[in-house]
Formats: sequence, structure tokens, C-alpha cells
Amino acid sequence: MPKRTLPDQSRLDRVVLEARQQRESRESGYREQALKLYPWICTRCGREFSGVRLRELTVHHKDHNHDNNPSDGSNWELLCLYCHDNEHSRMIDEAARTRSDSGQTIATHNPFANLKSLLTKKSD
Repeated sequence: MPKRTLPDQSRLDRVVLEARQQRESRESGYREQALKLYPWICTRCGREFSGVRLRELTVHHKDHNHDNNPSDGSNWELLCLYCHDNEHSRMIDEAARTRSDSGQTIATHNPFANLKSLLTKKSD
């Protein structure tokens, strides 16, 4: 049976130190901060997350500015992947619906424009 050699203690110490530094770096990120501040529940649909499924819970920036990360978490809310995608889709749809230069709506069709005249013709 081959003899096992023990790893060099200084190398092991370096690996442990690097792992701790990486963990601290990750925890200083806004996702880790938000997960510490808020319960692990989607703000929109109310689903609870834990364990492996916690990765499905995302941090949404309320003002859509990813550089605005106050330490009190006032610009964050936790959303599941589905609600987060839905939130961003709504923003894209709204931007497509309105013209950014004038604020006017692009859609001009009004399906009920003639409804009153159609109803009065039938009642005569």
C-alpha cells in the first residue's frame, strides 16, 4: 500500500485564507447583502426559497440602476427568476408602447371608437 503524504501546512493555510477572502468578497456583493436583509421569499408571487433552489431568487433593482446599491437595501427586492423576467419584459413592452422622445403612445387603434353608434343603430 502506497504511503500517503500530508500536504504542506503553509500551502493549506494559503488555500484556507484564499477561500475565506473569496467568501468575504462574495458576501460584500449586493446579492449576498440582500439575502441577509430580506426573507428568502419572492416579493411578487410569494414563493419561498431555500437550499439549492435559493439560486432561483434574484435581486431586482427597483430603479433599474445596477450601480445604485445602498447598504440599507432600499433599491432592492428579491424576485424569483420568473417574476424578474416578467418585470423586465413589462419595462420593455412599455418602452415599445410609448415613444421615448414625445411620450405619445404608438398604438392608435381604438376598437371601441364606433361602439356607441353601432349600439344605437341596433336599438332603433
